[in-house]
Amino acid sequence: MTGVAGRLTELERHALPQGFILETPVNALTIDHLLETVDRWVLERERHYICTLDVHALIEGLHAPDVQEIYRSASIVTPDGMPLVWLLRRAGYRHAERVCGPDLMPALFKRSEAAGYRHFLYGSTTHTLELLTARLKGSFPQANVVGSYSPPFRDLLDDEQEGIAARINDLAPDIVWVGLGAPKQDRWMGAYRPKLTAPVLIGVGAAFDMLAGKVRRAPRIIQRSGCEWMFRMLQEPRRLCGRYMESNARFAFLLLQEALRPPRSRRPA
Repeated sequence: MTGVAGRLTELERHALPQGFILETPVNALTIDHLLETVDRWVLERERHYICTLDVHALIEGLHAPDVQEIYRSASIVTPDGMPLVWLLRRAGYRHAERVCGPDLMPALFKRSEAAGYRHFLYGSTTHTLELLTARLKGSFPQANVVGSYSPPFRDLLDDEQEGIAARINDLAPDIVWVGLGAPKQDRWMGAYRPKLTAPVLIGVGAAFDMLAGKVRRAPRIIQRSGCEWMFRMLQEPRRLCGRYMESNARFAFLLLQEALRPPRSRRPA
């Protein structure tokens, strides 16, 4: 992994094996390994960011060079979707697990109760942030949410960006959770990583809505089947139907195209 922010040492690269899916770097890891890594980053005050990558984000990023560079520069890109996990396991990373925002966020909040981490929530609407904060405090009473911010649905002006960065830095969080959806949240982390003193930024997509209780999550058996996208699409057909059908079809086509390429021209995982 290369890039200005969040570079890993050679030892860390070895500890966090990385494959490539359609030229996009994805780390093969377990959620426990990720939690331990975040603990160390916070303790040592290192600055990193973590992207959670699903099929839609992967496809969106293929034709966006800036997003591809953000994924390459990320300290960790987790496989947020069973198809990506299956591809990693097929490539030899048999310990790879799905690591998605709705699982990672509660796990890290639970861990942070004893560790005393300070959390900041960025994204979604003011109402969702209020619901989310209340639910997190109810489930994890010792966790410390130091602030939140719902950005406007437009590009921020330069002085607004500086103001947001200053506001977050003044609250001194250890972890900034970003719930803007991919690739918007990935672009945000790439742009704000140099501005923020918080050790860890984590993009968690729809986790804010799910954990706030605004969107139901699929039963575990559906999650493991790789069909959670269908459960979500049925809840929000107008918003998600076209997005999922297009990205999934393109993903399948590109995998088939990759499989038909001569072996020497394929990038090894």
